[in-house]
Amino acid sequence: MAEYERQTVGARPGTAAVIDEGLRSYMLKVYNYMGIGLAVTGLVAYFFSQYALSNEAVFNAVYNSPLTWVIIFAPLAFVFGLGFGINKMSASTAQMVFWAYAAVMGLSLSSIFFIYSGASIARVFFITAAMFGGMSLYGYTTKRDLTGMGSFLFMGLIGIIIASLVNIFIDSSALQFAISVIGVLVFVGLTAFDTQKIKEMYVEFDGAEVMGKKAIMGALTLYLDFINLFLMLLRLFGNRN
Repeated sequence: MAEYERQTVGARPGTAAVIDEGLRSYMLKVYNYMGIGLAVTGLVAYFFSQYALSNEAVFNAVYNSPLTWVIIFAPLAFVFGLGFGINKMSASTAQMVFWAYAAVMGLSLSSIFFIYSGASIARVFFITAAMFGGMSLYGYTTKRDLTGMGSFLFMGLIGIIIASLVNIFIDSSALQFAISVIGVLVFVGLTAFDTQKIKEMYVEFDGAEVMGKKAIMGALTLYLDFINLFLMLLRLFGNRN
């Protein structure tokens, strides 16, 4: 993925006005892809959960069978496929894979409508949107180099993954609370860090095909930050049914 390596905006040739206009267009595309992806996920999650509630056979097949694990881990296959296969895909193919991933993630998240009240899901979503928006704006506008945060946040992310896997077996509410609190801090930081990284991936003279792929990968990165931040906050503040 050499063409997606980090580059510095200020070091590129071209006038500042041209770069700013192109950068705004590129970042708008990233946010549009991310926003549409979140909308697809939310709609699929809600409507599938309602359908499952009205159809006992579907409910049992999806939530009370080994198929549950397939649905839970299927999004990972899309993430790895898109991440490692992006160079071999066209921009349009990468876009279709991203939409498919967002839909599968909706299936994976549909169970939250059985666990939490609709009002608390909506409330936490807007809290997440406000936190994400603020940190992404900071990452986009700050002159501070956030590269140093990357290693620290990555270690925190690995710690969260390991602790979450351990908690599957011990089912500790205290550990789950700690994971959620630390997770909020990690994904808030990653939102700013990733936004700056995505911004610095922009190259004014990139062709449309490469720019399209960069926008998809940027949208995927921010989408994952948003979803994980939302889930961590939901575990902390969501009202259970």
